[in-house]
Amino acid sequence: MGFLLAILGVLGALIGSFLNVVIHRVPEGRSVVRPGSSCPSCGHQVRWFDNVPIVSWLVLRGRCRDCGARISAQYPIIEAATAAGFVLVGWWWLSGVRLSPTSVLIGDLLILVALCWFLAAGIALAVIDARVQRLPDVIVLPTASVVAVILVIAAALTGEWMPLVTAVGAAVVLALFYLILAFAVPGGMGFGDVKLALPIGLLLGWFGIPSVLIGAFGAFVLGGVYGIILMMLRRRGAKGRMAFGPWMILAAWVGIIAGDWIADGYLRLIGMSTEGVM
Repeated sequence: MGFLLAILGVLGALIGSFLNVVIHRVPEGRSVVRPGSSCPSCGHQVRWFDNVPIVSWLVLRGRCRDCGARISAQYPIIEAATAAGFVLVGWWWLSGVRLSPTSVLIGDLLILVALCWFLAAGIALAVIDARVQRLPDVIVLPTASVVAVILVIAAALTGEWMPLVTAVGAAVVLALFYLILAFAVPGGMGFGDVKLALPIGLLLGWFGIPSVLIGAFGAFVLGGVYGIILMMLRRRGAKGRMAFGPWMILAAWVGIIAGDWIADGYLRLIGMSTEGVM
């Protein structure tokens, strides 16, 4: 497993480097392919050896080789976060992968691909939404499509169709719920949140109803706590709009990884309370 985790770490760092381009260019409607990376201050194109994830920023001490302008620490942070995320998700998922039969193993590995895709897309979406309060369709919709296709293939390979049925149902219900909120509270919930509910619902549903409940409800808990803290610190006016996408994404991961555990703990607590009353 160590070798696979190392590969995931390197892959995560490389993808994190690409995510920096996505985060910078997509909100501006620019291509993420051309032109190549360049210094925003002097315009010089970044050399290939200055584009090595994390390492180049450290070697250059966070400055452009040509003009000496500062390079945001966001670049190595995003690269390191993506690499660490890939390793952690890989370790969590691979520890429970079934080695036989081959079709089941391939199906399980495909789920890991879906999780890593969602992780990478989630990092980009969270940063963009926090900055410009927008969840671009060019990231959200392909993510929903990729996750859906992978889940269908995984279900066919493993022969387990019920998780797929639950996934589709959860995606539809969650998206409708956010759509109702978008119309009921104009300005409070954007249509980008509605679309983001699709890939989130698919993944949460695949992991079961407890994951759906924890992931869906958790977004409002985390977002509410953050909003209260901001108002207490007086950093946001009463009419200020808070980006909700990051909390949807974070809560989704809570639901995916710890949904069963949290739900079981809650039910045990309720059971203990009921016994105490009786």
